[in-house]
Amino acid sequence: MQAGFIGLGKMGFNMAQQLLEHGHELVVYDLSEQAVSRMEEAGAIPAASVADLVSRLSSLRMIWLMVPAGEAVDAAIQDLLPQLQAGDIVVDGGNSRYQDSQRRSMELASRGIRFLDVGTSGGLEGARHGACTMVGGDKDAYLAIEPLLCDLCVPDGYGYMGPSGAGHYAKMVHNGIEYGMMQAIGEGFDLMQAGGFGFDMEKVSKVWANGSVIRGWLMDLARQAFQKDGNLGYLDGTIADSGEGRWTVEAALERDVSVPVIATALFRRYRSRSDNNFSDRVVAALRHEFGGHGFQSPQ
Repeated sequence: MQAGFIGLGKMGFNMAQQLLEHGHELVVYDLSEQAVSRMEEAGAIPAASVADLVSRLSSLRMIWLMVPAGEAVDAAIQDLLPQLQAGDIVVDGGNSRYQDSQRRSMELASRGIRFLDVGTSGGLEGARHGACTMVGGDKDAYLAIEPLLCDLCVPDGYGYMGPSGAGHYAKMVHNGIEYGMMQAIGEGFDLMQAGGFGFDMEKVSKVWANGSVIRGWLMDLARQAFQKDGNLGYLDGTIADSGEGRWTVEAALERDVSVPVIATALFRRYRSRSDNNFSDRVVAALRHEFGGHGFQSPQ
């Protein structure tokens, strides 16, 4: 399948590689000329600008955006609009707020352009070897890009969630759950460290990752982090948030839904910025392991 791909950051670059390896024809553009050159070496067709990218695509065209949420998405769409025609498909694969996706869908629909909001999960490893995607928007557009999704994702790792906004809403709630799960893991290891038994955290996480009720990818990542340093001394406990947890709590308040675990995990992230303990370092390490998110080194 032919597609335009705009945004070759950590996630976008890995996703584009995955698609190229499955035989898709990609025309790529990024503000970083180095990223475009590297992707050209991997087999993509380089574009010098957004207009150049669109001109290299056959009609009807599909353009996948993998840029930071917010103004960058609106700017990319505004750059695309003069080049697009009715029936073209624009995909936002970033972590946009679902209300923004609904607005963008309406604006593009008025021009006959189809829009899909695609929540993408799986971190850097998933982007490179099989992601998980949640898709909202025009159903026919979803069916049109399904061959691409099939190759981008793990088996059964993608699906149509509903009308515009549904994909990013599902990803928002997914990330809220993620907040709570990581917080529980961090608090558990904090209690283990305080137990007085001198636990080897790498060994504990190895055992818990194999056969236990709490096994899973996050526990695998905990072990990976502890293999580097059993006390996670290479980072402090400051935990950033990229917005989705906050949006999840706001959505819950608007709908009178109780989400105390997710809310507490969010507030704990705020608190971590003025304090530092082991549970915060565990969560910061998990974010770094699965998503390549930055962390602060100890002062």
